[in-house]
Amino acid sequence: MSLDVRPATSETWPALKALFGPQGACYGCWCSYFRLEPKLREALGRDEKEALLKQAAGEPLPPGLIGFENGEPVGWVQVTPRAHVPRWNTRRTVSRPLEGDDPHDPGIWAISCFFIAKRKRGEGLSHGLLEAAVAHATAHGARVVEACPIVQAKHSKSVGLFVGAASTFERAGFSVAAERKAGRPLMRKVLV
Repeated sequence: MSLDVRPATSETWPALKALFGPQGACYGCWCSYFRLEPKLREALGRDEKEALLKQAAGEPLPPGLIGFENGEPVGWVQVTPRAHVPRWNTRRTVSRPLEGDDPHDPGIWAISCFFIAKRKRGEGLSHGLLEAAVAHATAHGARVVEACPIVQAKHSKSVGLFVGAASTFERAGFSVAAERKAGRPLMRKVLV
C-alpha cells in the first residue's frame, strides 16, 4: 500500500477528526502540546483544543499533514514554522533553538508531533509522513527542518513516540544538532 499524504485543511478536517477519534488523540491533546503555552493548554477542555486545531486547519498554512491508505486516514504529522509551536522555543525545553537561531525565522521549521492509528503503529508509516513533511516544509520556504525525537521507546507501538523516533529521522538525513537531555536529541536537516 502507498501512503497518500495531504495537508490538514478545512476540506480534510473530517478525516483528521476521524483519525484522532472522540478522545482527540493522546488523551485529548488535539496536538496542542507544543502549540499552546502550558497554562493555557491545561485550562482548555478537549472541545476547545479541538476547535483551535480546526481553526488552524482553516488557515492558509496548514498545521500538518494527514496520511491516507486506501482513502482512510492512518497518520498525522505536525509540521510548521517554529513560531507556530511556542512551547518548542522556551529556554527550558530540549527542543529550544540553537544559539543564534531566531524561533520566529520563517525559514526554520519544526516537525513536532506524529499520531498513527493504533492498528497501524509499528508498520513504518512515520517514514512516509516524515518524507512528506520535509517536502511540504521545503515547498513553503523552509531552509532548515528540526525535530526533537526520542532515541528509544519501550516498543514500536508506544504512544511516547508522538515526537518520532530518532532512527527514522537519521534515515531521512537528519543529524544531531544538540542533546540537552539523554535520549532526546535536537535533530536538524539543512535544506538549502
